[in-house]
Amino acid sequence: MGESLNVGIVGAGNISRAYLTTLTALRDLRRSGDPLGGDPPHGPRLTAVTDLDPARAHRLAEEAGDGVAVAGSLAELLAREDVDAVLNLTVPAAHAEVTLAALDAGKHVYGEKPLAADREGADAILTRARATGLRVGCAPDTVLGSGLQTARAAVDDGLIGTPLAASAFMTCPGHESWHPDPEFYYRPGGGPLLDMGPYYLSALVHLLGPVTRVTGAASRARVERVVAGGPRAGTRFPVEIDTHVTGVLHHVGGALTTLAMSFDVHAARLPLLEVYGTTGSLSVPDPNLFEGSPALGRGGSWTPLPHAAGYRPGGRGVGLADLADALRDSRPHLASAELGAHVLDTMLTLLDAAREGRTLPVTRTTDRPPAMRDLSPPPVPAGSDA
Repeated sequence: MGESLNVGIVGAGNISRAYLTTLTALRDLRRSGDPLGGDPPHGPRLTAVTDLDPARAHRLAEEAGDGVAVAGSLAELLAREDVDAVLNLTVPAAHAEVTLAALDAGKHVYGEKPLAADREGADAILTRARATGLRVGCAPDTVLGSGLQTARAAVDDGLIGTPLAASAFMTCPGHESWHPDPEFYYRPGGGPLLDMGPYYLSALVHLLGPVTRVTGAASRARVERVVAGGPRAGTRFPVEIDTHVTGVLHHVGGALTTLAMSFDVHAARLPLLEVYGTTGSLSVPDPNLFEGSPALGRGGSWTPLPHAAGYRPGGRGVGLADLADALRDSRPHLASAELGAHVLDTMLTLLDAAREGRTLPVTRTTDRPPAMRDLSPPPVPAGSDA
């Protein structure tokens, strides 16, 4: 077994606490030894953090404890010998820049979605990763949880016959209702599709395979939004992207997905994600979560399916843990940059199709990722319900 993968966090914003929870659980597991009886895990270990706001970096380092250092800049963090991989939690517009800098510094990278704000950034990341031989992973890793992977097992086992279609809906009134600094959600690289779409599209690629072409439509209900709460309540800011996106996705196997992603809907009674086959239907848990029970629909009734695969419990960062294990085991990691690039291209092509009013091909494709039940997931913290 190798040593732990030492991780430096770039970006100590809202989402960093969720990652810290998972990294702390893995740290405590490493200290206690593997409860499943093997060698202690050698997964990610947080060693340093940096942020454009030094106060935020210090707060996160203090919460992490265990001697986590605060780097004064990205360059300082990348120069540290105790950082093997960068956890890129910056805003979408900075994803490509930070990832490329980390690769140039010889660091592996796992980053928040989307992989980049545009195709050029994503292409540059893939090219640089191949040239350096370094790993790049991309959220979401919720697709590796027990909910989505159990649903995938149901599809792979033929429980609904041949998949014919799917529906995917994410509707809400907008992130300014809860986020203290929501502006980046309404700038290029944000919006309901680029923010929430990766959860649904990553799940759909696992369930139905990659997307080959798309048809879309989009709208922008308001040109200005208002921060609802917190110290900046009442702050007005411009909307620079479309806030309601709908379309049809054509999958490589012939299945069609009807999709709608919106920041303009106050209430709805829509399924989050369902797959329809020749002999039954599948209700899939929230793609934004790790757990939940898929249900098999036949004859007008639904039957919950027992856990069959995936991380249980899961948390933001299990994709990074999988990357660490994949390095050790010399296998591909599951939350890959290639999947992230395909998802990004699908979303951008859908927006292009909406603007042009026609069906467009998705040119950056990927293989359907391996199923989680084909691998042994790393052990989870003692006392969990795994």
